[in-house]
Amino acid sequence: MKIHKGDQVLIISGKDRGKKGKVLDVFPKINKLLVEGVNIRKKHVRPKKGGEKGQVVEMPSQIASANVMLLCSKCNKPTRIGSKIVSNKKYRICKKCKQEV
Repeated sequence: MKIHKGDQVLIISGKDRGKKGKVLDVFPKINKLLVEGVNIRKKHVRPKKGGEKGQVVEMPSQIASANVMLLCSKCNKPTRIGSKIVSNKKYRICKKCKQEV
């Protein structure tokens, strides 16, 4: 998977199309991501203690990695990701501006 934790991404399809967010977690085995502020679902939580009330908590849900594009930090545009090997070290590069991501 070419998108890593901490990357800025743009949602390109689905109900949250056009939103931007930071990747909180990556699940490469199932090709899904957890993006901040995107694909929010509501979870009903039961009260734990005697006098406590139950509540509805909003939490982000996973989104398919095919529905996001990386935002290049240099040109600030959604882009595909390439790779470049320099002295036995692999770097991710922006396909638009050819700069290291």
